[in-house]
Amino acid sequence: MHVAVGSQDSTVLPTHNKQPRKRHYGLFRIDTAGESGRTGIHPVHFLRVCLRSTCTLSMLVNVLWPFVPAAIAIHFARPDLHVWVFALNYIAMVPSANLLGFAGGELAKKLPKVFGVLLETTLSSVVEIVLFMVLIHNDRNGDLIPVIQAAILGSVLANLLLCLGLCFFFGGITREEQSFHEAVSEVGSGLLLVAGFGLLIPSAFYSALSSSSTHTQITPAQLNQSTLIISRATAVILLVAFLMYLFYNLHSHHSIFDEVLEFDEHQDEDREKELKRAKLTLVECFIAIAASLACVCMSAVFLVEEIEHIVDRGVSDNFVGLILVPLVEKAAEHLTAIDEAWDNQINFALFHCLGPSIQTALLNAPLAVIVGWGLGKDLGLNFEIFMIVLVVLSILVVGNFLRDGKSNYLEGGLCVLVYVIIAVSTWYYPQIEPQGGSDA
Repeated sequence: MHVAVGSQDSTVLPTHNKQPRKRHYGLFRIDTAGESGRTGIHPVHFLRVCLRSTCTLSMLVNVLWPFVPAAIAIHFARPDLHVWVFALNYIAMVPSANLLGFAGGELAKKLPKVFGVLLETTLSSVVEIVLFMVLIHNDRNGDLIPVIQAAILGSVLANLLLCLGLCFFFGGITREEQSFHEAVSEVGSGLLLVAGFGLLIPSAFYSALSSSSTHTQITPAQLNQSTLIISRATAVILLVAFLMYLFYNLHSHHSIFDEVLEFDEHQDEDREKELKRAKLTLVECFIAIAASLACVCMSAVFLVEEIEHIVDRGVSDNFVGLILVPLVEKAAEHLTAIDEAWDNQINFALFHCLGPSIQTALLNAPLAVIVGWGLGKDLGLNFEIFMIVLVVLSILVVGNFLRDGKSNYLEGGLCVLVYVIIAVSTWYYPQIEPQGGSDA
């Protein structure tokens, strides 16, 4: 039976299909599980879908949307209230990042599995990249460099210990254990170990030669410059590693990961409900992404402007960078991953935990160094030894938990407790002024 062109049936796509099929529309290989059944934009329906989100936890976060206009208003009306401006913009970033994560997830459903997950991770990392760029731009005399460096490591820690720990914990509460594919865990843990090694080298180089017990003919200024050069070279090399990671996932071995994620979709305990759930159209996805990015960028700019005032009030810049900033920038990813683990989609959850950590270490951190290089900022990968050691040890701990391909609530709880210990230690860790000028 032929349907007349322009009739209503020709524009309506199925919203539920027992056996979803792939459809090709240009660059997009749409799975019927991700189709909305609509085209264009319908404002009321669009708002309803966004507010309902994908899970109860994500939906509850949307009650924080009133903080977004409040944060913008207080920034312009009372810029002298630094603590309030910081606090309101900190909270305002959560619903904005949540919408960005939701819209990215909706867009990911319209794409090939692995590419969709990687794109979703990249969109969530935009929050982090924006924060890094604003911090670099606002840096004066190297005052914000410790915050940027701490935020890089804190982002990795938040995903590896807090997010992954919560996934293991909530995923294992109602189950004896969860099993995940070795392709996901081995590639992720291996890349993180390499990234941790790369991030450690400049710090180890600087610490070894700056030690009072080391007798060298190098001056502090020369040491800082050499460490900065090593950091920039390492950043370029890590970017190459990230490109190899993308090629591995998207081209040479994409079929393995596609099958793993396809299997995980069928393991989803809310699969029937998810298939019937109202979804965004392609146009609405882009609108939601643009709107959330605008809100995130505004909140990030306003937030960064107040960091120095918060530090002046006694909050360690290491704590701000290592704990506070990563918690808010990773909120959307954490909610998504926890919901997936709860629904028994543990491989998806691992992608959303390990993927952002890999992207931070291999893309965002090197990108920050290179942008700082272009702007004449002495931003390098010379981290505090205390912090970089924490990251490397965390990578080893998580790698050990991933080795057997199974997880339970005990492993998750232990990861979260380790993160709490790190947070407490960081609160009392003082800022150490580098010798010989700005930190490399």
